[in-house]
Amino acid sequence: MSLSIEERNIIVSLELKRARETYDDIGCLISANRLNGAANRMYYAVFHAVCALLIHDGHQVSTHKGSHALFSLHYIKTGILPRGYGLLYSQLQTMHEESDYNCAYDVEMDEIEQRLKPAKRLIEDIERLVSK
Repeated sequence: MSLSIEERNIIVSLELKRARETYDDIGCLISANRLNGAANRMYYAVFHAVCALLIHDGHQVSTHKGSHALFSLHYIKTGILPRGYGLLYSQLQTMHEESDYNCAYDVEMDEIEQRLKPAKRLIEDIERLVSK
């Protein structure tokens, strides 16, 4: 099914709103020392931003792994976004999966701190790309 430009713009706007709100949740979770939850929210904040970008450019997003593959193919390998963002997205996905599905794994504060600002920059860079 193909979306109209208006429908696509609405979905992109909603995805970016969700990305910003989800990113804002991270601070509360860090303050409460809920680092697994913070890792989860960081991944989903970036995921929603990536989905916004993909949808903006007419790509169909159906799975998490698919969004990662499309993001890498269309934005990292082409140089539209820096390679470090591809690595960041992979790291966030792994951290999210480990913290959500492996009860023996706990995210450490340094893992969160290393990725917090880069995740925010990625979201902001995606917002700039879709506003062009």
